Amino acid sequence: MKLVSVKRQTKTEKRFTEKMGMFTTSVIYIKKTFLSIPFKTLHKYRETYYGKTKDCEDCRISA
Repeated sequence: MKLVSVKRQTKTEKRFTEKMGMFTTSVIYIKKTFLSIPFKTLHKYRETYYGKTKDCEDCRISA
């Protein structure tokens, strides 16, 4: 049994950019877990309509 592992999770979120406005996208979180409890997010990115991957720092979450 591994104590520390890396898991990937996909969520659907509403995001906002100045060029596109508000849109819904799937965001992929890569998290480090200790005994199945997540404690650190290593990376998060989103996939565009055209298949490119972008970092989530360029768009912010809209409530």
